[in-house]
Amino acid sequence: MIMAKPTIEIWTDGACKGNPGRGGWGYYIKSNGEEVKKWGGELSTTNNRMELTAAIKALQSLEPNSIAIVYTDSNYLKDGLTKWLKGWKKNGWKTSSKKPVKNKDLWQELDSCSSQHHVTWKWVKGHSNDPGNEMADNLANLGALQAS
Repeated sequence: MIMAKPTIEIWTDGACKGNPGRGGWGYYIKSNGEEVKKWGGELSTTNNRMELTAAIKALQSLEPNSIAIVYTDSNYLKDGLTKWLKGWKKNGWKTSSKKPVKNKDLWQELDSCSSQHHVTWKWVKGHSNDPGNEMADNLANLGALQAS
């Protein structure tokens, strides 16, 4: 009998104390009754870079060809992957207004990471009592506090 891979639930978040400023990323994974919590930070960064970094780090932690649902409170992250990425790549990493895509390095890394898995991206409203989102937010803030 072939066993189906479990769907992995991931919540990601970024935080920044000043923008730019001291930033942190965090992710929270639930799969098969197990939980993983990771975080980190940078001294001089932006909130958007931390949002992207959280998703990259989470996807890099998975085995290849994993099935995942990634929950984010960042429309920038979700829309970037689900709406804008294809056009950016087609237009040589330029926006629809012909300007260079901000955070291109992270978008390219995220594109590479997400293409190794079966990922569904879902937006959740931040600070709305979603337990996974609250956990990711706490981890991202911890990363910002510990940034060195």
